[in-house]
Amino acid sequence: MSGNTANDKSAGAERRGAVRAEDAFDVARVDAWLKERLDGLAGTPEVTQFSGGASNLTYLLRYPDADLVLRRPPVGRKASSAHDMAREYDVQRKLKPVFPHVPTVRALCRDPEVIGGDFYVMDRVPGLILRGRLPEGMTLDRARARALSETFVDTLADLHGVDVAAAGLTDLGKGEGYVRRQVEGWTRRYAQARTRNTPSFAKVTAWLADNRPDDVATRVIHNDWRLDNIVLDRDSLRVVGVLDWEMATLGDPLMDLGGALAYWVQADDDRVARATRRQPSHLPGMLTRAEIVERYCDRTGLPADNWTFYEVFGLFRLAVIAQQIYYRYHHGQTRNPAFRNLWLAVNYLNWRCRRVIARAGR
Repeated sequence: MSGNTANDKSAGAERRGAVRAEDAFDVARVDAWLKERLDGLAGTPEVTQFSGGASNLTYLLRYPDADLVLRRPPVGRKASSAHDMAREYDVQRKLKPVFPHVPTVRALCRDPEVIGGDFYVMDRVPGLILRGRLPEGMTLDRARARALSETFVDTLADLHGVDVAAAGLTDLGKGEGYVRRQVEGWTRRYAQARTRNTPSFAKVTAWLADNRPDDVATRVIHNDWRLDNIVLDRDSLRVVGVLDWEMATLGDPLMDLGGALAYWVQADDDRVARATRRQPSHLPGMLTRAEIVERYCDRTGLPADNWTFYEVFGLFRLAVIAQQIYYRYHHGQTRNPAFRNLWLAVNYLNWRCRRVIARAGR
């Protein structure tokens, strides 16, 4: 298990803090459950909550001689592809031997008597996580920034190169037809989560349905590939861990790349995009989105002839994720103030999707 000297997900902009009242659980009961299953735990853990993450909840359990991370769904959420702890646990357990950047999972709890729902614990991954601003005292020159952005795309390509059968993950997805299912599914989810202050996205979803390509391949995809889900060695900036596997599945790898680049803000992007940037992708030397696509295709041999589709879909999917989170806030299901203005981001992303379509002349 990782030791107490490990850096955590608070590196950069995010911080850990006291557990929010709405997200609290019975620490003593979890502690007892863990000590029945894991050797070497002593004392009572100090529990803090990671402030990031808008879907599943993440906590640090700091014991005198070990740090563990606990993952659970929001209170009241039933198991689904985005909140299924057993699935998330199993994906990481099977991927670890063939993709070593996956954290080591330790125990899965299916007993609702412990905290009211499923959860699992894993080792804390020591390292640096980059967010909107570099940590105090850290600088990246052009060469290191370029190398970091190359690592970002190369590691995703490595994941997409995993042998699905050898990893025992053939049952992780539904097979061919992924692109079609994603367009239909995210269109439906947006309609279900829409609030009166957000747009219909009718033109965007119609365009996606009319311009949908066939799957280019079926690979293991992460579905939330961002720098703030990647743990880096502080000195070399090599990847030592990849977090947040809740949406991992089998699917079209170009859809994964499109989703990743929806978060990749360039230095020449518009003011709103730059203001909402969550990773240092704007720094001099960082690859542009177009350069990332080119490098990815060179490394994987996959075509990107219809890249506009994947770009628009990635932005639309991001809008749906934001809207689903905002829906919870709008209807009083969470009081997290970080979600208050997400409806503005949804409106912006609608504009951005339509702008990309118009520029492509399609």
